[in-house]
Amino acid sequence: MAQPVFTVESQESIAKKAQVNLLPCRIHHDGDVNPIDTYWNPQDGQDQTKTAYLRGRKLQGKIVKLPNGYYGTVVEKSEPKKPETSSDEEEMTEVIEIRDDEDEQLEMGAMKGRATFDELMIWNHESLANSSEDPYLRGMEEWISFAEQVCPTTH
Repeated sequence: MAQPVFTVESQESIAKKAQVNLLPCRIHHDGDVNPIDTYWNPQDGQDQTKTAYLRGRKLQGKIVKLPNGYYGTVVEKSEPKKPETSSDEEEMTEVIEIRDDEDEQLEMGAMKGRATFDELMIWNHESLANSSEDPYLRGMEEWISFAEQVCPTTH
């Protein structure tokens, strides 16, 4: 059997809940920003909306809840697990691998679950995000619709 190229190790018992924000910008920093209030201080609005300013730009955010039976996972890159084989299996199995080009070897990747979420805050410039204009919100709705059509009995 072929080895997986990419694996996601999910712990269904992850106790940590994440507060997820989808921002319409790129931030080229991955370190601490203490104190966070200096940079990010959203104010509550009406109907589960929020307003915030990031580098002078006004952002409007709204909470989007995932449907019942769905959850998101925050993942972190980790080292792939080595395939487990017993010494008996190794003696009985002969593995033959044919490759045309040694440069085309696939790298194995792995992710490990760190936290889960069942809602996320989607931010947009100046106005609230809606699925007709926001590609992330529309994509999420399309994937959920697709998942329900592929596996209608699970949800």
